[in-house]
Amino acid sequence: MIIKATAKEMEYIKDIVQTTIGTVYPLYYPLGAVCFFKKHHNDQKIMADINKGIVYLLQEENEYVGTVTVKENEICRLFVLPKYQHKGYGKALLDFSEAMIKKQYSKISLDASFPAKKFYLKRGYIEVGFYQIQTEHGDMLCYDVMEKVVS
Repeated sequence: MIIKATAKEMEYIKDIVQTTIGTVYPLYYPLGAVCFFKKHHNDQKIMADINKGIVYLLQEENEYVGTVTVKENEICRLFVLPKYQHKGYGKALLDFSEAMIKKQYSKISLDASFPAKKFYLKRGYIEVGFYQIQTEHGDMLCYDVMEKVVS
């Protein structure tokens, strides 16, 4: 079940995001980039999005397993706890997000991390931009901007 997040779920969202970044991202990115991602998805940004009513949680039985933020035609902060990955939860969150966006927009946009890029390519997203950010310790954070046209 996917629900709209409220302030009382803030800690669950933070845990999903920070646990996923801390577990998965070190396999793909240097330490400076991992630290950047963790700081980027901070409490203030998550709470601001919750207050805008654009954050959602996927609940399986009595546990929150994933989250996504939908900002107009952009899918942001889509994370699934590592122990629940490869079980269809990311697909469910993406399906939900795409359905919401299709109601008002003809194009979906997202920033894809290295771990998620293959997932989005399989779903018909194409690369439209590549960006690099220099982080702590001189490490580089690289990511793609991807889009998908919907009807």
